[in-house]
Amino acid sequence: MKKTLSKLGKIELRDVWGHEAIDFTSWLAQEENLDVLSEEIGVTIKLIKTEAYVGKFNVDILAEEEASNRKIIIENQLEDTNHDHLGKIITYASGYDAEIIIWIVKDVREEHQKAIEWLNEHTDENIGFFLLKIELWQIDGSNPAPKFEIMVSPNEWAKTIKTTQSTGVLTNTKLQQLEFWKAFKSFVQNTDKRIRLQTPRPQHWYDVSIGSSEAHLSLTVNTRDNLITCDLYISNNKELYTFLNTKKDLIESEIGESVKWWIARKASGIRIKKEVTNVFDQDRSEEYFTWLYEKIILVQKVFGKYIREFKK
Repeated sequence: MKKTLSKLGKIELRDVWGHEAIDFTSWLAQEENLDVLSEEIGVTIKLIKTEAYVGKFNVDILAEEEASNRKIIIENQLEDTNHDHLGKIITYASGYDAEIIIWIVKDVREEHQKAIEWLNEHTDENIGFFLLKIELWQIDGSNPAPKFEIMVSPNEWAKTIKTTQSTGVLTNTKLQQLEFWKAFKSFVQNTDKRIRLQTPRPQHWYDVSIGSSEAHLSLTVNTRDNLITCDLYISNNKELYTFLNTKKDLIESEIGESVKWWIARKASGIRIKKEVTNVFDQDRSEEYFTWLYEKIILVQKVFGKYIREFKK
């Protein structure tokens, strides 16, 4: 059977967002749109405010990484990159001591792409610069759909090795953690391209977005107790935790295995764990990666609907 194919067309950004601050920044600052950006770059972005003052200037969006509270600045430009905005992102980053810097543009000039790559190569492992293009596309007159394309992103592995060689601050365990999460990310990318993961870091936890600022997944490797875990991590929302607890029997039935409900002064969550003999056993790494991947899918499916119900 012969099928008729639709035509994909590119839309001018200014036809939809006439003004950067009033239209585009306001659009991007909405939770569902920051979630799309979060999924693209693998960093869970939580809005603090728009048009945040830095001296006489304003950064378009000031935000934070949900789990770590690392400051994020986002500078928007519905034109090609230029020297003025390159200077601004550095000024804004220093003004808020930001560790994640995101520059979103219509198109990228080669000299500015090289400048962002240079910044990533010459700053320490805590600082990351992202340079993204945004485009709008439609099919046969449909509503325009945004598409982000990452042009430059941090290389945490290279930064970590450079820091280790120059300062010797990373322990063998930290390097094993980094290698574990790096291999896990590669495993997931080859298994399911729908899941976007953040840049691996030398730490015992690894955060994964579930498409909501209310909570995220936190995967951990525990070398002391020989455990790998998957938590639904709720950073500061006891009301959500209480609501989920009212669904405890349903949730545990859908999870299909023992879970631990925990609550601390600010954070709270629900944990699934797997006991292992050695978390860094390379002969069993695929088994561990499969377990973690399956728990990401399961927790997203089970808790996603209850979080949506809570937000109604």
